[in-house]
Amino acid sequence: MRFFSLGQISQAVLLSMSASLALTLSAHAATVKPAVAKASATTEQSSVNRLTPANSTDGIIALVNENAILKSELIDAVAQTQARAQAAGEPIANSAQLQTEVLNALILRELQLSLVKRNGLSPDDADINQRLSQIAKAEGLNSISELQQRLDATQPGSYAGLRAKLIEDTAIQELQQRQITRRVRISEQDIDAFLASPEAKRLNQSEYQTVHVRVPYMDDYSRLSEAQREEALKVAQALRTRLLEPNVDVAAAVTASQGSYPIPLQGGDMGFHKAASLPTELSTQITKLDVGTVSEPILTPEGIDIIKLADKKASDKMLIPQWHTRHILVKVDELQTDALAEQKINDLYEQLRNGAEFSALASTYSDDPGSAGRGGDLDWVSQEDMVGPFETVMKNTTVGDYSAPFKTQFGWHILKVDETRQQDVSEQYRRNMARQALYQRLAPQAKEDWLQELRAGAYVQVVG
Repeated sequence: MRFFSLGQISQAVLLSMSASLALTLSAHAATVKPAVAKASATTEQSSVNRLTPANSTDGIIALVNENAILKSELIDAVAQTQARAQAAGEPIANSAQLQTEVLNALILRELQLSLVKRNGLSPDDADINQRLSQIAKAEGLNSISELQQRLDATQPGSYAGLRAKLIEDTAIQELQQRQITRRVRISEQDIDAFLASPEAKRLNQSEYQTVHVRVPYMDDYSRLSEAQREEALKVAQALRTRLLEPNVDVAAAVTASQGSYPIPLQGGDMGFHKAASLPTELSTQITKLDVGTVSEPILTPEGIDIIKLADKKASDKMLIPQWHTRHILVKVDELQTDALAEQKINDLYEQLRNGAEFSALASTYSDDPGSAGRGGDLDWVSQEDMVGPFETVMKNTTVGDYSAPFKTQFGWHILKVDETRQQDVSEQYRRNMARQALYQRLAPQAKEDWLQELRAGAYVQVVG
């Protein structure tokens, strides 16, 4: 089945699993909130009946350019939407409006998949395997193979369907990212204005020591009784009271609050971290707290969270180590085998050991055109600027000294470290974070505009 999230601001429609996996893979739950119905029904709304497995004879429900959407696909998608809404505690009825919303989502997904195919987008297998590993871990499994065994034991072919679905979803996300990036333009003036706003406070370099504890629900939220919800809230409130005490032993407070509650409480002292490194919803809560204060119970679909700000380290600077580095590169390519390149770099190394000037050898023999003319000078280099083997050797080379020959994907190197320093990159960091925050704010509307244009330029016929 093909189902895509409708990106309207008044909705929250997320990518979901196939119907056979919707109840078992809770990590990919999705919720749909249909947009408020307009007074006058559209042509599409009037043409979609309340389909159910009992009254549907499978056939085409809509034509989308050269492709078709089947009634069975719409029935499955509506069922998933209702299951996700039920799990979130917001049940919705199988109405004509809901079916119209879901059908629109299916149409948009079909249009995007056509673009994915046209542009030849193909997600990396390693990325797909990583996502499958995350799903397996969320289900309490140790490997992808265990996930495959569980799914196929429940319904043969389920794992293959899940993998194909993830490939489609990942390709769509890449397509959306490309389209949104083209549309979102952020100027230096926009960044200046953002940094002058109160919202920019979370971009500071202060570090927060937090205690974060969750009271998990005893069952899926949609199946909780009122008594079970009250019991979870009672435990959370008792924990909050204990955490308000100064110099509290967090582990002891969690143990005391556990009592007879059947599900182990999760979390504890999370140590120090910067607000910008946390999810926005958490950083918003933390930056509002004074040291020693505790948040009110925060209800989430998974449980009730309690957050205490235990300590705070104010800092206006973000210092990172940098190395002023030179190197000599001997490439391995079709003109020079690995053995010849290794022999050449070893000869240069012997010349260095015999007193040759590093910059002179780099200017004469290095195959790196960007640095050879400067005596091999790479200027100041930060962590993660260079490939792994180069960075490792650089960090372990004494200032003023040069390394032994080593190999990377580019060929054979010798590097020299002239100086090291601690560089303040706070302003650059803040501007980069501001750009990211502005992008996240503008991206939803850019995505919505693109989807509307995509739909407007397509041939779509709802056949009912």
